Amino acid sequence: MTQEAQQNAQAETASVLTPEVKAMIGVAGELIESWGTVDVEYLRRFTQAVMDPDPRYWDEDFAKSTHYGAIIVPPIMVSYMTQRIRPDAEDAITKAFEENPMSDGIGSVRRPGELPEIPTHLVRTLNAGNEIEIYQYPNIGDVIFFQNRYHDIRERVGRDGKAFLIITREITYTNQDKALLCITRQSSIRR
Repeated sequence: MTQEAQQNAQAETASVLTPEVKAMIGVAGELIESWGTVDVEYLRRFTQAVMDPDPRYWDEDFAKSTHYGAIIVPPIMVSYMTQRIRPDAEDAITKAFEENPMSDGIGSVRRPGELPEIPTHLVRTLNAGNEIEIYQYPNIGDVIFFQNRYHDIRERVGRDGKAFLIITREITYTNQDKALLCITRQSSIRR
């Protein structure tokens, strides 16, 4: 094997889970208050968009007859609410495309509360799955707060022999009373 081939083979199997990358585990963004409150109109639009006709979300009489005693809000709705922006605020996705027309609309988008970039040369990103832990349903009138955190970063080696990272971001959602509503975990693969 030539020296160049040996160097390429070493580079492919070199660890990408460097001390700088490991140091990102546990790093949290600032606590952010989402714009607006949980309201009936947003709930109506959300349940129509996800095509969930459950009467607990819109029929007050039916909702009163359930053990909740009132209209409830799907827990995952809060994760979409945090993407809303004020009418007078600059749109982060539009800004990303203005700065880089080749933007994927995800990686280069800098929103409030965003985490610092992982210090790696790996740039290709693939969704590796999502999960949610539900603690309590949000209520109409709730103000939603959220905070991002790097929950875990692991290294794996692909079939091609190249190392890659699995990065798990955790987002905690609370209301104005600091009651924990849910935690989402979003994993991505960086190659």
